[in-house]
Amino acid sequence: MTSIALGKYVPYDTWVHRLDARTKLFATILLMVAVFLPMPTWSMTLLFQGALLVIISILLACTKTPLSWILSSLKMLWIMVIFLLVVYIVVPKSENVLGIAWSVNGWTVYWDSFAEAARIVARLVMMIMIGTALTSSTKPLDLTYALEWYFTPLKVIHFPAAEVAMTISIALRFIPTLLEDTMRVMRAQASRGVDFQHGGLFRRIAGLTSLIIPLFVSSLTRSQELGDAMECRCYDPREKRTRYRLFHFRAADFVIAFFAAAILVGVAVTSGLHLDFFSMMGVTTL
Repeated sequence: MTSIALGKYVPYDTWVHRLDARTKLFATILLMVAVFLPMPTWSMTLLFQGALLVIISILLACTKTPLSWILSSLKMLWIMVIFLLVVYIVVPKSENVLGIAWSVNGWTVYWDSFAEAARIVARLVMMIMIGTALTSSTKPLDLTYALEWYFTPLKVIHFPAAEVAMTISIALRFIPTLLEDTMRVMRAQASRGVDFQHGGLFRRIAGLTSLIIPLFVSSLTRSQELGDAMECRCYDPREKRTRYRLFHFRAADFVIAFFAAAILVGVAVTSGLHLDFFSMMGVTTL
């Protein structure tokens, strides 16, 4: 399971890795918001979604994350594609500007249903790519510090900033670990004759039971070991901690933050004002 990307840090020395963790988290949130903002027309959706996909792909390539990792993370999206497509076909939108795909015995299928499903899947793909770029270029402890730094104003209302930041960081860190445990248990159970892919419904449920219970026990064991290790190191989130490595914003951090903010502002203005650049240029769009 070395192909699992989300949650795994890749120790390369790239300009993305050298950015401050606070800057990367800030840019990640802005890009995620920009991805989900709606566009007034399908033409504008294709333009902006395509531009965002190119930008995110370049950013991901700069982290030197192997493309096979991303493809492996996207293998299960085909189930989501089929589900969304069925939903949009059965419950079409009130307005269908792309026209009719086909009509059989009074049942009409519109091209908008396929476009809507593709748009949702594209957003999910870009979300996975953005999250992978963040976790593969940021150490878990640096990400914890960034989250805690952003939660600092909430300490006025006694918000447990350190505890929440550490919890989120540990959750992200253990995503690949839990997936590796899942594959390890599946291989062990398969060697004992458990079939996860064939047989009737009850047999598959029994197979999943033989997977879930060992995985649950393994997760509890890991959490107990982690808690013991933190206690042995006298970890106390309520105490004021000093840091061996100090974080400082550099010129590159301000440039990336400004670039991400400019992307969000551009998408938000286009979405909020229902601007259509193609119509402004006299081009007919859908």
